[in-house]
Amino acid sequence: MNILSIGASSSSKSINQQLANYAAGKIKNAVIQEAKIGDFPVPIFSTDLEETEGIPEQAQRFRELIQSCDAIVISLAEHNGSYTAAFKNLYDWASRIDYAVWCEKPMLLLATSPGARGGATVLEAAAATFPRMGAQLVGSLSVPSFHDNFQHGALKHSELDAQLNSLTQRLHKPTSI
Repeated sequence: MNILSIGASSSSKSINQQLANYAAGKIKNAVIQEAKIGDFPVPIFSTDLEETEGIPEQAQRFRELIQSCDAIVISLAEHNGSYTAAFKNLYDWASRIDYAVWCEKPMLLLATSPGARGGATVLEAAAATFPRMGAQLVGSLSVPSFHDNFQHGALKHSELDAQLNSLTQRLHKPTSI
């Protein structure tokens, strides 16, 4: 199974990329392809720019990665209660290629932050919109207080880890949440 692991943050030290990679690594016999948002630089979305320049190559490359995978694990960073600007911009460009950005792929939706809510607000927004844009959600999980709950490359909170184990197994047999 080919899993696309996305940390929806442009930070080179993204805690969301760490969480997405950890979750993807729980899937037996998976080949994991990491997609770091910072590797897909695109100009600020504008219909005027799209008309004069077309879809940026990096947005097309991002969409091709989505098309080529069997399932997606994405962990969303939250900036002021919403998606990071870098992720939202790339997502907007990709939606111009095809509104069904997520290509009807099974998706595990995660979020984390250093705070007690763990990106819960952005997770709720994504859970409401991603299915309309081609995601087959198998589940979602917010990991609060990342630095307290994720240490030495693993979730140390056994209940959170058990929930994540259950969710990753659903990527093998996707059912909508």
